[in-house]
Amino acid sequence: MKFTIAVFGAPHAPGTRRALRFAQAALAGGHEIVRVFLYREAVQTASANLVSPQDETDMGRAWQRFVADNQIDAVVCIAAALRRGVLDTGEAQRYQRPAANLAAGWALSGLGQLHEAAQQCDRLVCFGDQ
Repeated sequence: MKFTIAVFGAPHAPGTRRALRFAQAALAGGHEIVRVFLYREAVQTASANLVSPQDETDMGRAWQRFVADNQIDAVVCIAAALRRGVLDTGEAQRYQRPAANLAAGWALSGLGQLHEAAQQCDRLVCFGDQ
């Protein structure tokens, strides 16, 4: 089965952790992940500047490692990212900001990428905490 995973909650929210566990289990079960799409507060998960307390799982790094290890197509909603200060090099230059902070493995793009992935998969699974 082909899955697209959309994550809406903040990096420290339970839904973000559940989404990662679901993605790991899906691959372990022989399924395919068409795309992971971060939207709303979840875009902060793709910030290279995200810092978690020492006694908590660093969800940014956990997702980054998962994406890299499994060569997952990982997309961050550009509109939500800009509102929350998550920028790639091009957007940092475009808006004359001093630095980019989008973590490796993630790409900024629009909601069209979520729509496209939903058309290519068997199931769109959404995780959020609101």
